[in-house]
Amino acid sequence: MRALIADDESHLREYLEGQLKTVWPELRVVARAANGIEALRMIDEEAPDVVFLDIRMPGLTGLDVAAKLVESPKPPHIVFVTAYDQYAVEAFEHSAVDYLLKPANIERLEKTVGKLKARLKPSSGEAAVPAAALQALLAQLTTGGVAAPAPVAAPLQWIRASHGEETRLIPIDDVIYFQSNDKYTSVFVADGESLIRTPISKLREQLDEQQFWQIHRSVIVAARHVAGTRQDFRGRLMVQLKGRPEQLVVSRNYVDLFRGM
Repeated sequence: MRALIADDESHLREYLEGQLKTVWPELRVVARAANGIEALRMIDEEAPDVVFLDIRMPGLTGLDVAAKLVESPKPPHIVFVTAYDQYAVEAFEHSAVDYLLKPANIERLEKTVGKLKARLKPSSGEAAVPAAALQALLAQLTTGGVAAPAPVAAPLQWIRASHGEETRLIPIDDVIYFQSNDKYTSVFVADGESLIRTPISKLREQLDEQQFWQIHRSVIVAARHVAGTRQDFRGRLMVQLKGRPEQLVVSRNYVDLFRGM
């Protein structure tokens, strides 16, 4: 069996591919796309049996790609992948098209793989989702039905970072703070420091502002790890962290965030 994974976040493509290797080792991921346009081209070139489509991608969304695939004589089996389209889950639950919530856990992925294997068995006689069924689902998701509310971009859930010679996939909940330097941004977690190339200004846009506070142009701290604040001998406001010795400087532009603490 051959598969394509389409997601605009490379670390989530790699994460899903790794999970698939665990639960479906005989499946070959033959293509990886970063957007909907790339996905269509690669599907045409590689003719995968299964495609995993992120719903929100630049260029064409996963729903756009599916709408074009359903017009082909033999469309692949489609699994939608979403981080935040909770409103759409009800529609998927009652359709022949499967879905996964990011990041896909092993138990849920095993169920999806079980369904796909059943459909892909030559003896089953079950083809990919009929065009009419898929078209009905897409219409429900895009023309008012359960999909009426426009989804908001989801905050970052995972960080792909370098740690020495290895690459780590760090859950965002494990991050204590980010600190930028000349070329990299350091990601501090309980067991050490890893590095990413994302500038802190770009990173700020991807974080939940209720959970992560920017306290300096080069520092973003996880609110749940803030123990309190104090002033040092120079009169600077310092953030104290729970269970950690380092203290982080709050620049003047962000002092108001801590008024009343």
